Amino acid sequence: MVAYRDLQSLDLTGPLEVFAAAEQILERRRRGGRQGTTSAGGAAAGGAAAGSVEVRSVETAGGAAGYRITVASMDGAPLRTSSGLQLVPACRLEDAAETIDTLIVPGGKGSAAASGDEGLVSWLAENGPRARRVASVCTGAFVLAAAGLLDGRRVTTHWASAQRLAERYPRVLVDPEPIYLRDGRIWTSAGVTAGMDLALALVEEDLDREAALTIARHLVLFLRRPGNQSQFSATLAAQRAEREPLREVQRFVVENPREDLSVEALAERAHMSGRNFARAFRSETGITPGRYVERVRLEAARRALEDTRLPVARVAAECGFASGERMRRCFLRALGVGPAEYRRRYQPRTYDHERAA
Repeated sequence: MVAYRDLQSLDLTGPLEVFAAAEQILERRRRGGRQGTTSAGGAAAGGAAAGSVEVRSVETAGGAAGYRITVASMDGAPLRTSSGLQLVPACRLEDAAETIDTLIVPGGKGSAAASGDEGLVSWLAENGPRARRVASVCTGAFVLAAAGLLDGRRVTTHWASAQRLAERYPRVLVDPEPIYLRDGRIWTSAGVTAGMDLALALVEEDLDREAALTIARHLVLFLRRPGNQSQFSATLAAQRAEREPLREVQRFVVENPREDLSVEALAERAHMSGRNFARAFRSETGITPGRYVERVRLEAARRALEDTRLPVARVAAECGFASGERMRRCFLRALGVGPAEYRRRYQPRTYDHERAA
């Protein structure tokens, strides 16, 4: 993992913890006579540094490939993260192993300076193409883009930085929506906790889905989220309206997804005409009332599918969809899978035997 001054500490330590947990799973499998199949990853060790994270494949006891991670910076000296936490890199980047399996660059407010660091950018441009896979967390995408590693690739970053990334690097295809994206050997993720989702996806590729779900439960993550899930939560959007009547409408939608949420009903609640309400809502939130209501209902349905045993048709009704088919089309449009398949993939295994059709 590449480290640099003023990185976001969780962008680095979040993936580290995921890989460390994966190594523990591998060790248990080796003791139990099961052979792991991973080829890359990392176990938290030797401190951390600002910049990138380098994950190397190593052979461990029992013959199964395990995870070993090296956090390296340009000079190897201790550095401070954006939160003030001091990290100690394991080594300098130039002293890192010649064979790098997975190269990870975290983000943070220091990414602007890092993307202008000629030494770091040159090192990434030279060593990035040699790695089996390259990943960034949050605004670490700016550092990879500066090294030319994202040219022609479809990538994501924190939603608040997506437009700036697209403008600064026009050869990069920026999608601000997904939690994380994979384009060939290049992986990119949204901000902070999305880096853990990306790391879980890497572990699933290396090991299996059960290992990734086990780690998610161990780290008490709400869900091992699919990469195509939107990073911009409707409940976060509820904070955006400037006027109190519109904020109240947004709160009402979030708390009452099964109510009549037509433009006319919401306009009446805001004490505005339908046309004026629709215009003001879009102006202050960036989306139409109908789109906002759909996002809220989708989130509610997603949580119900993850956390309950309710049949899909009941979930649709509870979350305000006119029918199960209407909800299915919404899921396909937003997530690329239908409700039943979404539940199969992402509900904890303890619910599998009672999964609703």
